[in-house]
Amino acid sequence: MTLTLNPVLEAQPFPVPLRLHRLTVEQYHRMIGAEILHSGDNIELLEGWLVDKMTKNPPHTVCTQLITEELRGLGLLGRSVRVQEPISLSDSEPEPDVVLARGHIRDFLEHHPHPHDIELLVEVADATLRQDQTLKKRLYARANIPVYWIANLLEMQIEVYEEPQPALEWPDYARKQIFRAGENVPLVLEGETHLLSVKDLLP
Repeated sequence: MTLTLNPVLEAQPFPVPLRLHRLTVEQYHRMIGAEILHSGDNIELLEGWLVDKMTKNPPHTVCTQLITEELRGLGLLGRSVRVQEPISLSDSEPEPDVVLARGHIRDFLEHHPHPHDIELLVEVADATLRQDQTLKKRLYARANIPVYWIANLLEMQIEVYEEPQPALEWPDYARKQIFRAGENVPLVLEGETHLLSVKDLLP
């Protein structure tokens, strides 16, 4: 991740190096509670840093809606589909494009979903593809999110990451599969396999 300082500050000579401080998730929540930050602000907390979220273009929005409709169309009981809403990890509070969580909507009145609540997490990627394939993938593997999809709009494919390896120095997923037009993406939930067509998931 690259941090860009204010150009005015960058031009000034400092006698000692700047020290940057990370926020904890609890501090982040307190800042929101104190209205220093607001829920509508276009930022998210990633590994302790406040990071700008990218502006969404129409294909990104359409893809998010398509995936949401396909998941809701499965009629899964005891699960909720969340769209661009926060989840709480140990050092981050990202806002993935789509999350399939165990529990009903009202089960999350007191807290955002935690990793053990999440069965599937999806990021729709165009301008954010590199971030989603590196930083976000590391975050989700470290949190032991079981299944991570990237809807890759640049290459028009669904990338499926499974078998998280959180204990690695650079957490990652042991298994990666790519699905393209004409193929079905398998989603296994409690031993039952649901097949979702790539053409129905991508714009």
